[in-house]
Parts: sequence; structure tokens; C-alpha cells
Amino acid sequence: VGGLWSESGAMVTVTTVLKFLCVFVAELISSLTDWFQTQPAWAKLEVLEETELKATGVHERHKARTLWEKTGAVVMVEAAELSSLKSQLQDLEVPLFAVVKENLGKELDCFKKFFSGKVYVDQQRNFYGPQERWMFLSMLLRIGVWRNLWRSYRRGFRGNVRGEGLVLGGVFVIGPGDQGILLEHREKEFGDKVNMLAVLRTARKMQ
Repeated sequence: VGGLWSESGAMVTVTTVLKFLCVFVAELISSLTDWFQTQPAWAKLEVLEETELKATGVHERHKARTLWEKTGAVVMVEAAELSSLKSQLQDLEVPLFAVVKENLGKELDCFKKFFSGKVYVDQQRNFYGPQERWMFLSMLLRIGVWRNLWRSYRRGFRGNVRGEGLVLGGVFVIGPGDQGILLEHREKEFGDKVNMLAVLRTARKMQ
């Protein structure tokens, strides 16, 4: 019995050590790749307000401020995960919009499968600034990136494989009137999700 316990205990110890090493290596790689990533510069409301957005599917152009000046809004930039909050945001009478940087046909159609609201093209790319941030090839060393890619693939979302699909996006919660930008989330890597509860809490503050 003592021999069996020793072998079992040794296996548990080895497994624990291997898990620790894997986590340590993953965190080390994440820290190292952070050195190569451009740090986010926070958006200026006056710049976003004057951004001209082109509606997809129809020939309409709007100043971005029209999206939130009366009711406030949640604006997703190259992100589709907030679609699950749409009904809760509707209860709060806060609209949810999506912004992309280019209209690439099939990729946009794929995006719309996961988002039923209005999608706008930001040709000026102000919602990606003030300084655009790219997911460099070194970021593919991060386990989180591969996990998010696999999750998106299983859901059927292929994303933008042409154009400039490595530009990172984010999420804005912008209040009506002079409330300004209440929450701003910038992706650190592909699939870096915003805290959905934080989005809902911020949207409720607009009421």
C-alpha cells in the first residue's frame, strides 16, 4: 500500500510541477511579448464625435456623435462578443453599434452573423487611434491568442483574413450630452474581451 501511495503521490507531484511550469512559461511569454506591443493611447471625445461613419448596406454617412448624443451608446470596434448583451442594453434604451475599418464583403457578412445591429465603417480609423495598435506575429506565441482563435473558429467566425486584420480594436461606452467616454477598453491581443458586467454597470449610470 505504501508503495502504491508513493507512486501515486509522485505522479501527482510531477503533474503539479508540470502545470506550474506551463503556467510560468505562458506568463513569461506574455510578459516578453508585451514589450513589443504599442501601449494604448486613450481616445479623445472631440475626435470621435467628428468622425464620419459610413453605414453598411445603405448609402448613408453620419457624424459619429449622432450615435450617442441623445441616448448614449455602446460601440464595439472589431468585436462581436457584446451581441449577447443587446437585449439587456435595449431594456436600458442604450443602443449597441459596431464599427469596422473596412468593408470586405464576405468577412463583413460573417461578422453580421454574430451581430444583428447596425455596422458602420470608420474609414478615418479614428476609433482605432489615436495610435493604431497591431497584433504582431510575436503575439502568436501567446496561449491566450490561440485559445481565442480556436473559440472563434468553433463558433464559425473566421474574421478578417485579408486587408489589415491584425489591427486591434476595443469597446467604448459613451454617454449622452456632455457625459463623455465613460468606459474604454482596448484589446491587448486578439479576443481580449471587455468585462461585460462593467459595460452593463456603466450603461446603467447613463439613466
